[in-house]
Amino acid sequence: MSIELTHVMFTIAVGIGATFLMDLWGVFLKRAFNTPFPNYCFVGRWLRYMPEGIFRHGSIAATPQKAAECTVGWIAHYATGIAYAVALVLFTSPRWLLEPTLLPPMVLGLATVAIPFFVMQPSFGMGAAGSKAPNPGQVRLRSIMNHAVFGLGLYISALAVALVMRA
Repeated sequence: MSIELTHVMFTIAVGIGATFLMDLWGVFLKRAFNTPFPNYCFVGRWLRYMPEGIFRHGSIAATPQKAAECTVGWIAHYATGIAYAVALVLFTSPRWLLEPTLLPPMVLGLATVAIPFFVMQPSFGMGAAGSKAPNPGQVRLRSIMNHAVFGLGLYISALAVALVMRA
């Protein structure tokens, strides 16, 4: 099956929907359990230092702020969700958008936890898989839960897209 513009648009919608559901999960955790919401401004700060050749920080929280870091962080957050949705459709096929199944997005969602564990958390000064965080087990569990919810969000968003595509 060829990839058409409608597939691209629906794939973007799936990525945005999954990322939004993951954010709703974060809001739920904040309200129900007073769990801190992920700080995407730190992602923006990390990205904004990269043009200066700075990729690792002793503590991203203690690193001086950069202009527009929150905007950059939020855009990066949603762009990453879209990129993962594109990867999912490329690995499965555009047909998956019409007939979504749960296993591929859950596998992808859980596999993507490698990025925060082995790229972002070490770069933010938290060590591999949050090993230098005050509570590494909690950091790891939250990362795994967030990415599992993202995988579920890919599936739920694809179900919604499939309804639209069939209409």
